[in-house]
Amino acid sequence: MHTKKFAYHLLALFVIAATLLSACGGGGGDTAASSDFDWSTATSAADGGGMDALIAAAKAEGALTTIALPHDWCNYGGVIEAFKAKYGIAVNELNPDAGSADEVEAIKANKENKGPQAPDVIDVGFAFGDSSKAEGLLAPYKVSTWDTIPADAKDAEGYWYGDYYGVLAFLVNTDVQPDVPQDWADLLDAKYNGQIALSGDPRTSNQAIQSVYAAALANGGSLDDAQPGLDYFAELNAAGNLIPLIANNGLVATGEIPVRITWDYNALAAIDTFEGNPNATVVVPATGRFAGVYVQAISAYSPQPAAARLWMEFLYSDEGQLLWMEGYCHPIRESDLRARDVVPQELSDKLPDVSGAVFPSLDQLNAASGLITKNWDTAVGADVK
Repeated sequence: MHTKKFAYHLLALFVIAATLLSACGGGGGDTAASSDFDWSTATSAADGGGMDALIAAAKAEGALTTIALPHDWCNYGGVIEAFKAKYGIAVNELNPDAGSADEVEAIKANKENKGPQAPDVIDVGFAFGDSSKAEGLLAPYKVSTWDTIPADAKDAEGYWYGDYYGVLAFLVNTDVQPDVPQDWADLLDAKYNGQIALSGDPRTSNQAIQSVYAAALANGGSLDDAQPGLDYFAELNAAGNLIPLIANNGLVATGEIPVRITWDYNALAAIDTFEGNPNATVVVPATGRFAGVYVQAISAYSPQPAAARLWMEFLYSDEGQLLWMEGYCHPIRESDLRARDVVPQELSDKLPDVSGAVFPSLDQLNAASGLITKNWDTAVGADVK
């Protein structure tokens, strides 16, 4: 009798244990993935149990660290606020005015640091994506909309992918300089003495490097020959027209830098910010129309790997892409958005005419960037900072 009763209780305990295991997802379902999964290894949301699991893990981390995202750049202010509002995740913003090389260095400098100075994600110039991958600084991850990103604007393994592009333009404070330049050649005129500046240091800044590249296209160069761009800026510097300062919208507003060479979306956003004080205009030059693609990537040393991946999912959703468009940028999934007729007409109407703009290949861009960064000091001699 005692043996039979013991067996009965043992069976009852087994049934209860089996029931509890089943209720807790012991079969390896999404719940286990969301609570135990190491998101630093995820190459897609599906790896960790899907979007719901990713959102839950990102909320548990509670924060995301970005770098080099000025709020007036491509409407990043609106993008960041929308992300925070949607997911309740804090965004720690490092050095908004940093250049692409600074972003890469921030990853390197904080490999062992899981604190607030270690960026989770970066937004860098096209050439910096491949070089950062080669250095082992990036983590592969393919967003849910991966198939709608053009093949020539992404790494096949998902280490980096294009996010948006713009064309280099001139932002002119017309209260200080009413004679508005229409092309690169115009900037050499003596009337612009001490009035022109780049938006970065051509030895480290993607925007400044590509400004030199664009000038090459307008001065006898090509996508395979950026040397004329260095020659052009040497002439601009020798004429006294180039100011060795890193331009920003504030310096344009005060008149200290009447002519800023910058991406068209930055220039157009500045006009909105100025609200007529000062009066200013944006010119897409007649020649040398150079389209620059930026890329997103996740740090291989990201302290908040789930939040980093959720940020990417948000940026490449229709919502994120349209938020960039509100900042005058051409989002990388623009063709897909237009094919599905989800772009509001008022957003289309805001974008300038950039017809004829050319896109360099990655090999061309790497070659040009190497030439410009290595030879700026000897060819031009302007210590931009």
